[in-house]
Amino acid sequence: MSDVAVVIPSWNTRELLTECLAALPSDVEVCVVDNASEDGSAERVEQDFPQVKLIRNAENLGFARACNQGAEATAGRYVFLLNADARTNDGVIETLATFLDEHPAYGAAAPRLLDPDGTTQRGCMAFPKLKTPMYFGSPLERWFPNSPELERYFCRGFDHERDADVQQPPAAALLVRRELYQELGGLDEELWLFYNDVDFCKRMSARGMLLRYLAEPTVFHVKGASTSQFVDFASEWHKNRLAYYRKHHGRLAGLWVKLCTALTWMDHVLRALGRRVRGEKIDPLYPLCRSFGNFLLS
Repeated sequence: MSDVAVVIPSWNTRELLTECLAALPSDVEVCVVDNASEDGSAERVEQDFPQVKLIRNAENLGFARACNQGAEATAGRYVFLLNADARTNDGVIETLATFLDEHPAYGAAAPRLLDPDGTTQRGCMAFPKLKTPMYFGSPLERWFPNSPELERYFCRGFDHERDADVQQPPAAALLVRRELYQELGGLDEELWLFYNDVDFCKRMSARGMLLRYLAEPTVFHVKGASTSQFVDFASEWHKNRLAYYRKHHGRLAGLWVKLCTALTWMDHVLRALGRRVRGEKIDPLYPLCRSFGNFLLS
């Protein structure tokens, strides 16, 4: 599979990265882009996988930039974006590449993801709409968990055991035509950690290219192994979501997202104060309020 270049962004997942690299076929080009890991990830790659191209960033440049660096440093007609916490099963890359070879109308293909215990992960989603922020990541998600919008957005009726065209699968394992990747300018680096895959699929769709989900090839995926370590997880998620909505729906949509986020913030603060009144211990609210203030001013 010399036509495929595997690009793996890495940040502090040494043992999972080792498993990821060990499972890859020997006939693919592999590039690991390490975002200043502090757990010896880069050193492990140098020692145990000398055939792998390694890019060591002096600081954490984010998921989107790391993917673009890896794509720029490799060849091959296809770019396989693969998370460091993912492990491919036999034949995955070949199956995805064969599908794209035989179906020129498709710009990318994604395999079925599995939890470590072999359970299918429900990862395919629809593109977010203007009403999505009102229901997702807000108190309304807790109050109305089965709202039509959440049913649509999370594709709850989608059968992950069958092949189908999809709008946005997780980018944990995604094979993309290199020519298309370059035409689209890669992942949007303003979307530093989140929503870059949503944006990429959205732009791909706007070009008239289809995206296929294939259920037969499978990849084990430990969800959030890297992002869960990120201290400013929530703040970055809200920041990236805001940038996505401004990009695809305009500045007024950005104001709408801020309003929805304000509702979430107020709900969190009021619930925290209620717990304090009941004598329960709560995390300090000042860092959250300061982060929210910076978000409103962004």
